[in-house]
Amino acid sequence: MAWRQHVPALAAAATGIGQASDAWDAVSDSFCGTDNWPIDEKGYADGKVKRDAEAWRHVEVFLAHGPEVLAGVRAAASGADYVEGPISEDLRRLRGIDTSLERAGQIRHEWDQVLALMDASQPGSREMYASRAEEIRNSEGWHYADELSYQGPALARAGDYLANRVDTDQPPQAERAQVALARSTPGNCGTPPASPPAPPASNPAAPRRSR
Repeated sequence: MAWRQHVPALAAAATGIGQASDAWDAVSDSFCGTDNWPIDEKGYADGKVKRDAEAWRHVEVFLAHGPEVLAGVRAAASGADYVEGPISEDLRRLRGIDTSLERAGQIRHEWDQVLALMDASQPGSREMYASRAEEIRNSEGWHYADELSYQGPALARAGDYLANRVDTDQPPQAERAQVALARSTPGNCGTPPASPPAPPASNPAAPRRSR
């Protein structure tokens, strides 16, 4: 259940991607004419760069925590959870999240390699080209950020629900240990083991000889 601690971070990241998208949608039309083509090309381009950069920051959170939470959710969910119940729709939304995480991870890896090659071939060039390289990475990653803005909340909700359900269903640790001990005792039909006998006195009296 270690994955449950990552659920709040994923919920916040999904919200962050949605906010970045909504903020851009609120102003994007102001850069365009009546035909929906940009009339302020620099303002339009700068706005998309800002949106993509903010979204990618939250994608990084999904890359750090998403696979572990996803594995935990799939391990904890039952077949019935996919058919009906409070998270059935959320579980169905997760069908494509593997691809989103994988492709976003590949984009990050590819651009990390590009930046490393820049440093190796032209020392000191990273500062000059890193900003442009990151813009391209963020732009390529926007599609998967958009996908995660739909899939991410479902992952967070399912993870939160299943973690709480497991906590509720599991008996306390001491009770679990007692049940396990009872089951492991040969010939025991499930009844808890008897209390251990009281320890002998420190100076027991000598047995009396019968006559």
